[in-house]
Amino acid sequence: MSFLLRVILNAFAIWLVSLIPVLQVYLIPFAPGDWFQVALTALLVGLIFAIVNAIIGTVLKVLAIPLYILTLGLISLVINGFLLWLTAWITTLWSFGLRVESFWWGVLAALLITIINGILGLIFRPSRRD
Repeated sequence: MSFLLRVILNAFAIWLVSLIPVLQVYLIPFAPGDWFQVALTALLVGLIFAIVNAIIGTVLKVLAIPLYILTLGLISLVINGFLLWLTAWITTLWSFGLRVESFWWGVLAALLITIINGILGLIFRPSRRD
C-alpha cells in the first residue's frame, strides 16, 4: 500500500474513532472548525501517526520480539496504544490535533483504528497483475 493511501486511511480511521465520545479521544481541528479544517487536521494527524508508526513503531516492534512471544502477541495492543498516545503528545505542541485523555482508552482506540485500517486496506488494496 502506498504511503499516501496509508495516511488517508489513517486519517479516516482516526476521524471515525474520534466520533465515539466514550473513548475520550478527540480531534481538535484548526480554527474555525469547519469540515475542511477537520479534514486537514485529520490528514495531518494521520501523517504524523504514519510517520511515528513507521519509524518508532518499527524499532519498538523489533525490540519487543521476546514480549510478543511471551504474551502471544498481546503486547502489540499496548505498543499501538503507545504510538497513538505519542502521536497525541506530538500534536499537543500546537493548538490543534489529537487528544487522548487516558492511555488505556488510547489502547482501545488504537485497536479500533487497526481494525478500521485492516478493513479499509482490504477494500482499497491495489490489485496485483499476474
